[in-house]
Amino acid sequence: MLQKTPSPREETAPERAAATATRRLPHADGVSNDEFRDAMSRLTAGVVLVSAHDPEDGPRGEDVGMTATAFLSVSLDPPLVMVSVRNDSRMDDLLERQPLWAVSVLSESQRHVAGRFAMKGRISDRLLFADLAYHRGEASGAPLVGGSLSILECRTEQRVVAGDHTLVIGRVLTASNPSPDGEPLAYFRGKYRRLG
Repeated sequence: MLQKTPSPREETAPERAAATATRRLPHADGVSNDEFRDAMSRLTAGVVLVSAHDPEDGPRGEDVGMTATAFLSVSLDPPLVMVSVRNDSRMDDLLERQPLWAVSVLSESQRHVAGRFAMKGRISDRLLFADLAYHRGEASGAPLVGGSLSILECRTEQRVVAGDHTLVIGRVLTASNPSPDGEPLAYFRGKYRRLG
């Protein structure tokens, strides 16, 4: 899953060496972080922008966005979806108190959107949304990205902490397909790809 994290302070050479060694050390059950990450990078995933509006951030609030590849359908009746968010990330903190959010399924022409909301040490979300074509969802109040293959507005039904991530399960309130003939943006072996 793609996540945004603040840019860390400059590490010293011994700290970098220790971090590299830690990634290669197996967990108690035998697999290291690098082995797990490498194996999972072979699973092709669709790319979405998860968005929500934070009404408590300033006089008009602020929009928050996060690129994700760990997004999937959970149930047809009722219609449920799930996204995995890093614990203590800005999106996790917001979705803990704001139950309404949205997902824009990105097309291959929206690689720049995915990269923008996944970069480390990025600028504020307000600036990231500033020149992006979007409209506000009626059910969620979240930004919905123009040109997306499909858009879902959701309300959180359940949150499940799973290791260093939280699985946010949401009931789908609205669903539409603004660009049904577009091609999907995919993520494989650490890079954005197009199908075919």
